[in-house]
Amino acid sequence: MDERVRTRPEGSAQALNEAYDTALLDLDGVVYAGGSAIPHAVESLTTVRDGGMHLAYVTNNAARTPDTVAAQLSGYGLPTDAGDVVTSAQAVARLIAGQVPAGAKVLAIGGEGLKVALRERGLEPVESADDEPAAVVQGYDPKQNWEQLAEAAYAVGRGVPWFASNTDLTIPKERGIAPGNGALVEVVRIATGGTPQVAGKPQPPMHRETVLRTGAKRPLVVGDRLDTDIEGAFNGEVDSLLVLTGVTTAAELLAAPPQHRPTYVDADLRGILGPQPAVTPADGGFRCGDWVASVTEDVLVLDGEGSPLDGLRALCAAAWTAAGDGRCTADAGKALARAGL
Repeated sequence: MDERVRTRPEGSAQALNEAYDTALLDLDGVVYAGGSAIPHAVESLTTVRDGGMHLAYVTNNAARTPDTVAAQLSGYGLPTDAGDVVTSAQAVARLIAGQVPAGAKVLAIGGEGLKVALRERGLEPVESADDEPAAVVQGYDPKQNWEQLAEAAYAVGRGVPWFASNTDLTIPKERGIAPGNGALVEVVRIATGGTPQVAGKPQPPMHRETVLRTGAKRPLVVGDRLDTDIEGAFNGEVDSLLVLTGVTTAAELLAAPPQHRPTYVDADLRGILGPQPAVTPADGGFRCGDWVASVTEDVLVLDGEGSPLDGLRALCAAAWTAAGDGRCTADAGKALARAGL
């Protein structure tokens, strides 16, 4: 088995904000959802920042500029500079700039954040496939329309190199879960049969961009998505904290394959402020707090009482150990209900 295959969440005797020098924080589903700050986010981040931890906001949302994101965070009472924000638009612009001539035209299907990032790399955003672009790139923009997607398809169909800031299929909003950039990339893929180069999480270009901009020596990735934040940390070989304030459910976490298993699990950003409980072998299963979890006849079993999160951590250990380098298929319904999850 690959030595990187995690079979249980780790514990930490130190508070996470003391064990790591930089928190690489996702935004949607972690710090805010739509236009509202997530409960406990601002207070927790203010405390860890005042304690000396560097905060960097790393987002796959390519629509907005770092200045705009920083202004939003500052409006929540979390003073932020544009230099503290790293976007998938910046990562994809660097990726494109390494493959096309200086000053090349790029068909940009996305918001202002994407266009600003391209200009910073000396590239010229254009709007039509007939402008003879050297590349076409898609980034999230809630105002994107059919005509823009068609222009992307025309260019890709002509053989123009195709890039995407990210391929998140969904994005959390105040009213619920909405289609993300990945859903729009799929429209062009279906129309053309092509495959884009992707820069955003979980791909390596985003991790490289983040490290270059933050100078992090011992970073902790903090996110709500298994297939972007946690897989990105796995690919970058750094530790991660999953918070349950976004799209990932407890059942999805138990079924996670190795690249989607976080180092730590907590309810929200208050988890950065303290240590993490250990999960240890016990009674043919795994113990966390006063819970013991095991797998019996392809069913996850949870005994004990206490914090629902400790129950979930114990269940993760039982499920991931049983799954090895695959996905756990054991029935988790009763065990999660037992934990109150």
